[in-house]
Amino acid sequence: MKMKKILLTLVCVFVTISSFASKDDDRPIQVNQLPQVVQEFIKKNFSGVKVALAKMESDFFDKSYEVIFTNGNKVEFDRNGKWDKIECKYTEVPASAIPEFIKKYISENYPDVKVWKIEYERKRGKYEVKLSNRWELKFDKNGTLLDIDKD
Repeated sequence: MKMKKILLTLVCVFVTISSFASKDDDRPIQVNQLPQVVQEFIKKNFSGVKVALAKMESDFFDKSYEVIFTNGNKVEFDRNGKWDKIECKYTEVPASAIPEFIKKYISENYPDVKVWKIEYERKRGKYEVKLSNRWELKFDKNGTLLDIDKD
């Protein structure tokens, strides 16, 4: 009987914590409400492309931003306004947004290929790049190629 009470209490605590942890607040915002660094990134890398939706995503521990353009491109930013993911479905990732060492590697090894997606995992310090020829490249933050994989 005592074991049942402990188990039931643990289940209740887990459900309560899970509901709070999954509770997040995604809300649309105006472009001028984005952090200044995000606005500058958009002007520099996506000038002339109309924003369809800008939103702020917040939960108990973090805040992030997402910008979706009318042409289907999407950029996700961390709370400091640094991009985490740039995904371009019908165009290519702007060269101005790609780190120099990645541009250099791609131009030397895949000169006729476009970058469709780039993602940066800050915690691990790794970049993942998806190319139009269906190859995926992984680099560390110092520019060392770690892996190549075919999608």
